[in-house]
Amino acid sequence: MPHDTSDTPSVSAPSLVGEEYEVEVGPVAHGGHCIARTDAGRVLFVRHSLPGEKVIAKITEGDETSRFLRADAVRILAPAKDRVEAPCPFSGPGRCGGCDWQHVKPGAQRRFKGEVIAEQLQRLAGLTPEEAGWDGTVMPAEGDKVPAGQVPAWRTRVQYAIDADGRAGLRRHRSHEIERIDHCMIAAPGVDELGVEKREWPGMASVEAIAATGSHDRQVVLTPRPGARLPLVELDRPVSVLRVDEHDAGVHRVHGRAFVRERADGRTYRVGNGGFWQVHPQAADTLVKAVMQGLMPRKGETALDLYCGVGLFAGAIAERVGEQGAVLGVESSKRAVEDARHNLDDLPRVRIEHGRVDRILPRTGITETDLIVLDPPRAGAGKQTVRHLASLAPRRIAYVACDPAALARDLAYFREEGYRTRTLRAFDLFPMTHHVECVAILEPAAKGS
Repeated sequence: MPHDTSDTPSVSAPSLVGEEYEVEVGPVAHGGHCIARTDAGRVLFVRHSLPGEKVIAKITEGDETSRFLRADAVRILAPAKDRVEAPCPFSGPGRCGGCDWQHVKPGAQRRFKGEVIAEQLQRLAGLTPEEAGWDGTVMPAEGDKVPAGQVPAWRTRVQYAIDADGRAGLRRHRSHEIERIDHCMIAAPGVDELGVEKREWPGMASVEAIAATGSHDRQVVLTPRPGARLPLVELDRPVSVLRVDEHDAGVHRVHGRAFVRERADGRTYRVGNGGFWQVHPQAADTLVKAVMQGLMPRKGETALDLYCGVGLFAGAIAERVGEQGAVLGVESSKRAVEDARHNLDDLPRVRIEHGRVDRILPRTGITETDLIVLDPPRAGAGKQTVRHLASLAPRRIAYVACDPAALARDLAYFREEGYRTRTLRAFDLFPMTHHVECVAILEPAAKGS
């Protein structure tokens, strides 16, 4: 199955944008679309389609020299049984790009995500689901099992783009164009209650709305256009306001708290200046539980929490290894490091270092550890970091991944370094989109042989 990578069109080749083809739709691919081929053999990545359908696909990107073309299914000639009428009025070809699978039954969405994970594991790591210790299922989060035609309202952070008239919307797929909306169906109730879409935002480029699930904290982060003044923010609920500085790209408090309070695994976490926290309200607890079940920390053990953010996994491990244990967290975001140190201040056995993992780890002098948890960015950890982690000879590693392709690549690197995938679990923490979260537990291959 072709991998979804960007293709750079030739400057001189004739554009095919707007051309239409009648095609039979093939398998789902990584990236929220399906594969199809024209009669001439051209590969199409077709959004708003389903495997087995016959559709009219309209080209949205590509020219005569492109390795593949991007397209939208603009007419469905023979629908699949898993197709539903998209509940969202802003979804569809050429419309909002926030969701990929509004037109698909919830159970089928999870099945397709499972097929993508399996394909990436096989192609990039040479692993079958059985070899990865995975039963092939993608588990819904608690409360997300809704009937076909309904949408779980899960997104606790929504970044609205603001158009030239100062009205809120969401960007169209792979575009700077803005689809004006009056309601986002996947936005959590706390975000919806703020009413960002109901008012005007003159001079703003974007407005991020944040509704904490561990508290009643609400926050908006404003990004002004160059030279614009901040508007007076009057929303439907009490809210703190932050702004992104156009000169240093830093986030500064305008009024209210500079942070929101989130809660997971029995602890409260401060997340400052619009910093990273899992978007789904059940995600933090779901992932902590999966990681702890996989690592099974023991009293007195040492552990590394890499790309640790505000300290979610470091805190969970520290509670379990006890006073004789030790946990080192590494994080590149300065503000997240400040938050992590604050959040885990009651746990003296935790140390948080600021910097890139590939630079900080060699400087620590650490030559061995019992446990490692890593939650890298979408690009993955990479070969050199994997090699370093394996050299520390941990008894178990928990790899939390938001991208199955990066996960598969890194699992292959771990195998080269003598680590096998003991178990893999997948969670549908981004319903209606193509994104999926995985937790892989690794151990020395000799132990499993």
